[in-house]
Amino acid sequence: MTDAGLIMSRPDLDFLLFQWLDVGALLERPRFREHSGETFAAALDLAEQLAERYFAPHNQAGDQNEPRYDGQRIHMIGEVGEALAAFAESGLLGAAMEADVGGGQLPHTVHRACFAWFQAANIATASYAMLTMAAANMLRSFGTPKQIQRYVTPMLSGRCR
Repeated sequence: MTDAGLIMSRPDLDFLLFQWLDVGALLERPRFREHSGETFAAALDLAEQLAERYFAPHNQAGDQNEPRYDGQRIHMIGEVGEALAAFAESGLLGAAMEADVGGGQLPHTVHRACFAWFQAANIATASYAMLTMAAANMLRSFGTPKQIQRYVTPMLSGRCR
């Protein structure tokens, strides 16, 4: 593997985040005080590793074996479930959400950069995770406290995909 990376260029991404967008300045905000430049870099490292290991290898197989519904069940290749389980275990599903619902309060900019690795590696499989994150964000914004407790926390842990 070169410095450019298998899927995306990490040096280019680091330049965009740390130089051009200056995400380090976000560390001055109370919401992000538990983080550091090192935690941002670690999240990006994790995303890159998971995308290369679990998402990229089955990109073509997923295209050749699209999900199908037999009237009772949906069938898809097993690698999709493995990739989504690894993604959920990593904590990246809720990394940008508030700590009170199990999130990591990672800045949205850094979280989106992390997710770009998964989208670049395999947009089809990444879309399942994106839908879970979108639903969790919608519930967090508009749901009742009871709905948030019942649905958001399990979604962020990967139990509801």
